Amino acid sequence: MRISSVFFSITFFFLLSSASIVLAYLWQTQYDKQKYTKELNLKYSFIANASLYHLDKNTSKEDFIKQIQAYSIDEILNENLKSDILKNAKVLQAQKNKTGESAILVYQKNHYLKIKHNENLLLLKDSGYQPYRYDVIKMIFALVFLVVLLAYIVTIRKLKPLRSLKRQIDKFAKGEFENISCKAKGDDEIAEVSKAFCHAVSQIQKLNSSRQLFLRNIMHELKTPITKGRITAEMMEKGKHQQRLIDAFNRLEKLINEFATIEQITSQIHLNIKTYRLVDLFDEAIDLVMANKENISFSMTENMSLSVDFKLFSVALKNLIDNGLKYSLDNQIKIIANKHEINFISRGKALEHELSFYLEPFIQGNHENNKKSFGLGLYIVQNILKNHKLSLKYEYQGGFNIFSITHLDTLRVD
Repeated sequence: MRISSVFFSITFFFLLSSASIVLAYLWQTQYDKQKYTKELNLKYSFIANASLYHLDKNTSKEDFIKQIQAYSIDEILNENLKSDILKNAKVLQAQKNKTGESAILVYQKNHYLKIKHNENLLLLKDSGYQPYRYDVIKMIFALVFLVVLLAYIVTIRKLKPLRSLKRQIDKFAKGEFENISCKAKGDDEIAEVSKAFCHAVSQIQKLNSSRQLFLRNIMHELKTPITKGRITAEMMEKGKHQQRLIDAFNRLEKLINEFATIEQITSQIHLNIKTYRLVDLFDEAIDLVMANKENISFSMTENMSLSVDFKLFSVALKNLIDNGLKYSLDNQIKIIANKHEINFISRGKALEHELSFYLEPFIQGNHENNKKSFGLGLYIVQNILKNHKLSLKYEYQGGFNIFSITHLDTLRVD
């Protein structure tokens, strides 16, 4: 459980409240015990003195009864009961003076006051003593704790759907639309949010399906006339116009292929991740570039394998190689790979804008070779790398453009 989570905060406050209740109970019990003991001592001291005065014949029976009447004190007259109490009671406190002696006794959770003067013995019962006083305090605090515990359980149960909703939102963020389970129960605010989220997911799924179907159909319909047009152009009489037509159809075919790649990387829910040797990925990328291999220099500090989508990662490498060759002053590119990054180095002019500018679709600089480009290459690279949790970095050093795929060690397989 994360410290920043709502469930942690609620649990923390519940534990804090529970600890506060326990401490308050201990303090209240101790305080009340001290206070009540003090009251009893004052009460018993007065009654003991009054009783001794009475036994010493200093006060009449009537005056004695009046003095102790307000304190709920009853005299034990039954000799058998008196004998039983005196024999089995526990002495809490006893004191002796010139007039006589007194003692506080406890018997069957009741307090008794034993007064002795010469041969006279008086046993008084404190009918006002509250033996269950602390049990009442305990029950009150137990009830408060149960209320807090019940509130905690109800709150956690009410918020529990949030965890499920968060898991579904995480799946949504990863593009795992098929794995999203929408089960909204109840009519509270969380259930309403969950239902709204499920409805939004359903609508997005429908829109995605419609978009994919539309793009695939239109690309399929465009490929057929483009292929026929290129075949027809190749059958024409050789010349300037024939080559222009062939180049135009090739550019259209390349544009369709790039659109197909964009559609794949933006709508793909699961990458086909497997382990491949980096050298095999570059072999595929160089074949896709269809450039003179003598213009490409590739070296690795060590042999390594990566967990990637073979087709998409090869396209990203191909686009970076193609980009380096296209804008190189000497039509050469040098590729150096280590366990942390892959560097694509080519001699040329520095970029006119920040790298982020060129990562947008259909963005082109003022380079003369831009007429050969659709401005989609780096946009495709960026999206493929993002799907692999990688980053693209650019720097210009000593007349060389250096594009780097970073955080490669996260995909490395030893």
